[in-house]
Amino acid sequence: MSHDLQGSTLASITAIVDRALDEDAPWGDVTSEAAIPVSAAATARIVSRVDGVFAGGLPLELAFTRVEPSVRVEHHLADGDPIAPGTVIATITGTARGILRGERVALNLAQRLSGVATLTRRYVDAVADAVSASGQPVRLVDTRKTTPGLRVLEKAAVRAGGGHNHRFSLSDAVMLKDNHLAVLKSQGLDLTEAIRAVRSRIPHTMHLEVEVDRLDQLPAVIAAEPDTIMLDNFSLDDLRAGVARIAGRATVEASGGVTLETVRAIAETGVDVISVGALTHSAPALDLGLDIVIDAAPAGSGPGDGAGGGR
Repeated sequence: MSHDLQGSTLASITAIVDRALDEDAPWGDVTSEAAIPVSAAATARIVSRVDGVFAGGLPLELAFTRVEPSVRVEHHLADGDPIAPGTVIATITGTARGILRGERVALNLAQRLSGVATLTRRYVDAVADAVSASGQPVRLVDTRKTTPGLRVLEKAAVRAGGGHNHRFSLSDAVMLKDNHLAVLKSQGLDLTEAIRAVRSRIPHTMHLEVEVDRLDQLPAVIAAEPDTIMLDNFSLDDLRAGVARIAGRATVEASGGVTLETVRAIAETGVDVISVGALTHSAPALDLGLDIVIDAAPAGSGPGDGAGGGR
């Protein structure tokens, strides 16, 4: 994720970090305030315990600087960089209280996001040289199956892992899924005309995608000329048949039941896009740690002196 984030995105990430910090210490870090001198300085390092892909540099930094603006975070890696056991990801210097106050939130977010980036990279590597029926690289994309409140971060972590983003929210594109089609059918509407009516109601710049779960639905959907047709939970043979029937008249997306064991075979059917909910809903957190060395405190200082570093 870029540190050159603009306006609303940076504001959203800052709000996520602030909520996490408030959750973690709603009325202060009572341990540090009772045990650590206010004047104590410290140096800490965020270190990887495992192999993987790093993500989450900005929220990691904000977890410390929103507690205590004087804390300095030196980044040694960018989002998307590989890590191994012992890799130093960042060095933090400043007040010991500020570092200890931000530690858990920084690690929780970086571990979660690095896990998403690491799993995404594994999927991307699995289809690295696969091409669609049109001869273009097959795209690996995420879904909206994200942790509530963390979507902006998790989708950025997918990009850090080399994947691509599907729509961010329900406001971004029209996607007629099985439940939408079931409602239309219950109203006695012709599928082709219903999709065309939807097209007439949306801006000409808005993407229209339609999900199908059977090959016999394709003629009516193709006739409506959507931008993308999603083939949901299709067998490999049916995916190949679907790609052939669509014949370049729409982007073909495969979805449903995609795993690391099956993604390569799915990519080889000729689809353009593969969407994988597991990238965000099933990624295990990566094991990162914070190792701290506290500098000697000035003589005469003692626990409880002064006020804790607050936001």
